[in-house]
Amino acid sequence: MKASDLLVKCLESEGVEYIFGIPGEENADLMMSLSKSKIKFILTRHEQGAAFMADVYGRLTGRVGVCLATLGPGATNLVTGVANANMDRSRLLAITGQTDSHLLHKESHQNLNVVKMFEPITKWSWSIRNAKNIPEIVRRAFKIALTEKPGATHIELPQDIAKRKSDIPPIGFQNIFRPKANHDQIKKAATMILNAKKPLLFVGNGCAREDESAQIRKFVEQTKIFSINTFMGKGVIPDDCETHLQTIGIKDADHALKAVLEADVIISVGYDLVEYSPKMWNSDLNKQIIHIDFTPSEVYTFYRPDVEIDSDIGSAMDSILEEIEKLQLENPSLASFPRKNGPEIFKKIRAEVIERINTFNDDDSYPIKPEKLIFSVRESFDPDDVVISDVGTHKLWIAKIYQTFEPNTCIIPNGFASMGFALPGAISAKLVFPKKSIVAMTGDGGFLMNVQEIETAVRLKLPIIVIVWVDNDYNLISIKQKHEFGKSVFTEFGNPNFVQIAESFGAKGFQVKSTQDFSKVLKEAKLITDKPIIIAVDVDYSRNEVLLDDSFPPYVKSLNDKK
Repeated sequence: MKASDLLVKCLESEGVEYIFGIPGEENADLMMSLSKSKIKFILTRHEQGAAFMADVYGRLTGRVGVCLATLGPGATNLVTGVANANMDRSRLLAITGQTDSHLLHKESHQNLNVVKMFEPITKWSWSIRNAKNIPEIVRRAFKIALTEKPGATHIELPQDIAKRKSDIPPIGFQNIFRPKANHDQIKKAATMILNAKKPLLFVGNGCAREDESAQIRKFVEQTKIFSINTFMGKGVIPDDCETHLQTIGIKDADHALKAVLEADVIISVGYDLVEYSPKMWNSDLNKQIIHIDFTPSEVYTFYRPDVEIDSDIGSAMDSILEEIEKLQLENPSLASFPRKNGPEIFKKIRAEVIERINTFNDDDSYPIKPEKLIFSVRESFDPDDVVISDVGTHKLWIAKIYQTFEPNTCIIPNGFASMGFALPGAISAKLVFPKKSIVAMTGDGGFLMNVQEIETAVRLKLPIIVIVWVDNDYNLISIKQKHEFGKSVFTEFGNPNFVQIAESFGAKGFQVKSTQDFSKVLKEAKLITDKPIIIAVDVDYSRNEVLLDDSFPPYVKSLNDKK
């Protein structure tokens, strides 16, 4: 079999549905092979967009998303999206073409060491030099991408190798099974929880990634232990759960952080340090920590688990719950679960969080306030519809305010946190969930970074809804400059006419004129079924002070009472 045909057969055996990318001269053989395959090739308008699409496919399906580019500038254009997937623990395979292998040791047209370039931003990067090794290399790339912690891999196919022959068949997909937790560690964890006065469950990205939500919800329901989540852990525990304190992760001021500072035992589940440094909540090294994750904990000065459970998360949570019940029967003097009354300070924090979320639900002033914008979006879409956030100030508002009830229905890139993510990500999400409404929320800065992918959505007739938060500023940088220096510099820019941009691509564009108008536009957008919709809305970011406001009277009062 021709090597390029064999590579495609190997991808088929791994269950690949889509490949996102742009062809080039040096991967022409592979493109011809793909043209005969059941795999759908999605032509994008920039390789970065292709990588973001593969990233979101990996997050939403649990399988490996695949993106493709040619050598040189095609490969370098993939880098940001691949790095984003790798640091956000999304399963991705990047495939790049390359010049003939006999030219790689010297200077030649568009040739650079792509494998070396991808090594720091992937779990594994390799160049195929022997056609007979293709089945092993492809299987290895997929296995490494899927193995915890998942991430990105890369393989390179030189054009002369693509033309060679091989008689080695594909190896095919193989399931990965994880061991159960160590019983001694389970017992230690259960005992620590029973002896705690203010235990707090800290839910991270690993829980949403592996869809361990059912077991974690069961644990919360049966113990009534209060909980928080990181940005990428949104939805694992529904935001309307009465013991859920919602999202942590804003460094300057965060009510969920106040709960962590009050807690005596942190049950850290699927927590990933790339999202939120433990130095923010354990700077005094006084927290008892139970680490529950698929992999051992990172070595970090401010994260020193007293108990470490490395196993399947859901299985571990079930085992701890069983052990708690067993220990309570053996020793009735231990604290009983479920607790009828949780810590008062946690209740006050939840009340304050809910109050802040709902403060501007009826506010009709324009430009629209972030809280009102997010409330209107939440009100307009179903609980299992998918919202994808870009990166900017709006990301902080979405993380804190957008009410999420299922995992992976609010996608926020928060490890590498690259701007330009939301629009291409929404395209991929719509391919995965064609019957769901897919909403991309992006700032005017991030939107224009991959605006060319509107054409991709138009060509595919995908009715994604893109909401552009307009303020003519790189606002997140601006507020941080003001917070530290008292002023902002070099962050303001001009904007095009967003309606005209949308219509020039063949999409539908709206310019919101009032807050009441925004809800009407959302209803109209939901009725469009054959093209993307771009909605530009002016945002009043004066409310950003709330993101940096650490005043919290109930909390301050509790500290004074202690003193």
